[in-house]
Amino acid sequence: MTRQNPPLTEPQYFILAALMDGPLHGYGIIKAAEQATDGRLRIAVGTLYGALERMERAGLVAASHEVIVDGRARRYYVDRAAGRSSHDLGRRHVPRPHPLRRRGQGGPGLLRAGRPDNGP
Repeated sequence: MTRQNPPLTEPQYFILAALMDGPLHGYGIIKAAEQATDGRLRIAVGTLYGALERMERAGLVAASHEVIVDGRARRYYVDRAAGRSSHDLGRRHVPRPHPLRRRGQGGPGLLRAGRPDNGP
């Protein structure tokens, strides 16, 4: 029996999308995801590293190297399927946010993945 890949969460999708252009460190991934969504998705640090750990176990990403900057280690991550295209990412279901959770549509918006704010 073949094991089917579980669907990607929205943060996981944008983490993989960020890594398509090459290795990035955590803060670089957060900024790339924020930029790709025009600021709609702001991945919290805890969410990022939890997702990266699960994605490493699933074989989707790998830590490639560390660089010391101002006395602090920056760990860089890579997409394990180098050459993955955005079309390949689209093949895995990405859950869409509930319409009431978007700003301007009668419900609270999202400041961070999974953390609602108090509305507009």
